[in-house]
Amino acid sequence: MTQGRLVFLPVDPCCEHALGLLHEAAVEARDLYPDLHSPNAPWPTNQPTPPGGVYLLAYLDEEPVACGALRPLDRYAVEIRRMYVLKSARRQGLARALLGELEQAAAGLGYTVMRLETGSRQAPAISLYSGCGFVSIPPFGEYKSDPVSRCFEKPVARNSGARSPMD
Repeated sequence: MTQGRLVFLPVDPCCEHALGLLHEAAVEARDLYPDLHSPNAPWPTNQPTPPGGVYLLAYLDEEPVACGALRPLDRYAVEIRRMYVLKSARRQGLARALLGELEQAAAGLGYTVMRLETGSRQAPAISLYSGCGFVSIPPFGEYKSDPVSRCFEKPVARNSGARSPMD
């Protein structure tokens, strides 16, 4: 398990730490899927957090080590996006802890289902999601025509007194 002080904070997805983790995730994705990424392709950027969403960074001993976001799909469903843990911080339970924080945030915002997408070559991520109660579903939204997308879903228990994400 994680050693050191772990803190999750909602942040601006355009802040330096969020963009640094996004860059690391993109480098790894380009290594995993070289056939899908042009070497000259622009690096991804983050958009501002939409209403009903959240962008979390995980800090271990004050160093940013992981990120994850919630993006509303509709009034009841939210997509988990930007899940990433630095290679140097893996195998410490950070991804599982981050998923737990995102699930709490989704429940607090009133969502009843979480969906996510990962790539077919990301076996550790697929194993993590399955182990955390996510079940495989057909590709949704922008992933419908992506042959390497693997999509998952998990119901979220609605907290008493939770507000609707679009209120």
